[in-house]
Amino acid sequence: MATLQKAALIVGAGDATGGAIARRFAREGFATCVTRRSLDKLQPLVAQIEADGGRAHAFACDARKEEEVVALVEQIESTIGPIEVMVFNIGANVPESILNETARKYFKVWEMACFSGFLNGREVAKRMVAREIPQGGHRGTIIFTGATASLRGAANFGAFSGAKMALRALAQSMARELGPQGIHVAHVVVDGAIDTEFIRSNFPERYALKENDGILNPDHIADSYWMLHAQPRDAWTHELDLRPWSEKF
Repeated sequence: MATLQKAALIVGAGDATGGAIARRFAREGFATCVTRRSLDKLQPLVAQIEADGGRAHAFACDARKEEEVVALVEQIESTIGPIEVMVFNIGANVPESILNETARKYFKVWEMACFSGFLNGREVAKRMVAREIPQGGHRGTIIFTGATASLRGAANFGAFSGAKMALRALAQSMARELGPQGIHVAHVVVDGAIDTEFIRSNFPERYALKENDGILNPDHIADSYWMLHAQPRDAWTHELDLRPWSEKF
């Protein structure tokens, strides 16, 4: 039987931030388990991690479906290793006027950006609390990716803000319950445009700010996620704001 390796589960490992986080934890010796609904879209990321000498495993999983999340966590824990880090990185930002918003889309945004965070966070936390407390008292880390909408609403962002604010409240509640049990729960507010193909193609004026460090570099975001996991438990950060120096608060 193969030796189990510590695992990092990245839920919503896209082409930018999620992928950068997966690569960062792979460099630190974690078996990175990356998920999206489409398995094919994960293959370039897995190939890159393996080419850099890391270990990566791709899983097709609909994070909104309880049975799929339960099966995913069981498979990772039994065949790859204990999940020491879980990063929830699903976005679901679909702007729409409240006058035109549909009940179906509003509910879907909440499912993707909040409910799926609950499902994945709960399943991983159940595994973490069942393990013996290691030396240093740190059983594991759970990180939720937030956004500007986690802190305040804006016109046309009713669905997204509602979901993201609820996710932030979930993270706060989990931190207060699980922190005394050795689990570091953190919420990261990513406040600003990120260097992605979407921003480059759809918002060229924002992308032009890259030359002057005016948009967020996914690799630098990933460094902050690693920092959160590496913190000693006498100085855990719960909420971290990341924004370019020129971004307005």
